[in-house]
Amino acid sequence: MKRGVNLDIWTTWPDESRWSDESVLLPYPEWRKTLTQNNLHALKQAGFDFVRIPVDPSPFLSGQTAAFRDRLYQSVLQSVRLVNQAGLKAIVDLHLIPTGGNRGAGMTEVMEDPAVFERYLEIVRTMGRTLAQEAPEQVAFELMNEPVIDCEPEIFAQWPEKLRQLFTAARSSATQLTLVLSGGCWAKADFLARLDPGDIPDDNIIWTFHSYEPFLLTHQGALWAGDFIRYVTGIPYPPFSVPQPQQQKILNDIRRRIEEQAPPERQAGMLAYLDEQYALIDTPEKLSAIMQAPFKNVKAWAEKYGIDQEDIFLGEFGMIRQEYENPYRMPAKWRAAYLRDVTTLSERYGYAWAVWSWGGAFGITTDDKRGTLDPVILKGLGLQ
Repeated sequence: MKRGVNLDIWTTWPDESRWSDESVLLPYPEWRKTLTQNNLHALKQAGFDFVRIPVDPSPFLSGQTAAFRDRLYQSVLQSVRLVNQAGLKAIVDLHLIPTGGNRGAGMTEVMEDPAVFERYLEIVRTMGRTLAQEAPEQVAFELMNEPVIDCEPEIFAQWPEKLRQLFTAARSSATQLTLVLSGGCWAKADFLARLDPGDIPDDNIIWTFHSYEPFLLTHQGALWAGDFIRYVTGIPYPPFSVPQPQQQKILNDIRRRIEEQAPPERQAGMLAYLDEQYALIDTPEKLSAIMQAPFKNVKAWAEKYGIDQEDIFLGEFGMIRQEYENPYRMPAKWRAAYLRDVTTLSERYGYAWAVWSWGGAFGITTDDKRGTLDPVILKGLGLQ
């Protein structure tokens, strides 16, 4: 695999109270209801050679789906085969949302409750068994997306042991498939670099990391990414591509939104944080250093442990298109410039990549209704 795209995990986000209705969940994942074989062929024609298929494990953990759970697994298998039939390789990515709430068990529940983690291990075994007979050169299996664990430095590292348990569960049923593994704390590069790959006794592994650096630029206007970034819109990529007076106007507009809309007790901290973060990216040299840091960390780790560059995978990166319920839309030319720089970096280091994502807030399509691949974005990705 070389150049890929993440497919959508959900579009309607049905809550758990509806999961006993087969028509709500099947076919699964939910993109099967809107993304057609023509769309998959369009990805192939555009120059992608694989897709990463996010599969939310929460319905497999829910008692609501007990009556048709086997059909959920088979539907994932059918989805993989549809992807392969379009000439694309597939990574099945077990992709927990951060916290469950009314959408079943999420990452918080799986990581904090040993009994729920044991049930998750059983899902890994069963999914591995479901995929085991597929051609191993066409299908890989990613055991957990962005594990939220070990982010606090004062807490003893728990992820290496959990990773070993996940690996053992998967390999017990999928002996031939390539497994995709990451470090802890949102699969950041520096947390991959904390792992000793010798703890995993297997050479059929691809190691993955994610990078959305710099967050100030890539998540502008996101309502779900903390209480600060929602007020940040309009910063171009790169920031210094516009004259200094225009940069100051953009920053002043953000400051005004914070002063008018943010909670009074948070405003001073947000304003200081904005200035701090912008100062890290306001020259070509600073921006380049921020964006290259994850790749340099992973390269140093790989050289230390003798891991080949083709066994490393940038599993997610991207720049927001338009946040739901936020009228601001990021100009495609800014997004294309960012994607060009990240893919150029990844390919320079010899790493495969998968952009986030086909549709949704970070979509590479012109809009979610038509699902037409955006030619400006494709050009930025070095395709077509």
